[in-house]
Amino acid sequence: MNIDIKDIMNNILKSVSKIDYIKPEDLPNIHLYMDQVTTFMDAQLESTKRHPADKILTKTMINNYTKNRLLPPPEKKKYSKEHLLLLIYIYYFKNILSISDIQTLLNPITDRYFSNQEGWDLQDVYSEVFSMEKGQIEHLQKDLVRCYNVSSQTFQQAPAEDRDYLQLFSFLCLLSFDVYVKKMLLEKIIDDISENDLKNPDMKKAEKKPDKKTDKK
Repeated sequence: MNIDIKDIMNNILKSVSKIDYIKPEDLPNIHLYMDQVTTFMDAQLESTKRHPADKILTKTMINNYTKNRLLPPPEKKKYSKEHLLLLIYIYYFKNILSISDIQTLLNPITDRYFSNQEGWDLQDVYSEVFSMEKGQIEHLQKDLVRCYNVSSQTFQQAPAEDRDYLQLFSFLCLLSFDVYVKKMLLEKIIDDISENDLKNPDMKKAEKKPDKKTDKK
């Protein structure tokens, strides 16, 4: 099999270095209608598409998110900046988590920070979370190189004509195992959150509002 795994690896590293996210300052300051929301998300996250024809977001998806209480309903058919922030989270999470898991994970954030007029709001949470992105890219690249180096030492006794593909298969297995373990951890933590909510149904009502920030701009 004629496979250039080094070329594949170089392309992967180049792709990883270009990973970006929607910055808070890129979000529109006006409320958007449904069509404007789908257009904005499609343009901003185009680089994450696997195929050019893929859709980042559709009207049906948005309506389902609202129906499943993942997304607060729009105001007079218009979606705010905070609606967009939640849709960004949902977009990333839905590739690895079920709708019910996303709901368990996001609902406490939405309940506490959506349209919060005092103290921290949803944009503050978003900015804090995604500020970690740049540093994580470098760690991810190093881990990819490590996995590549490990896999390149496998199947040394395999038939020469099959070795490249088998080593590529090893590389993909290592990456898949990493995803599998992290997905298990995510689900375990979310199950714990859900279990705690069942044990403390009044916890959210008893929570105090966050302290008002003095440096809010």
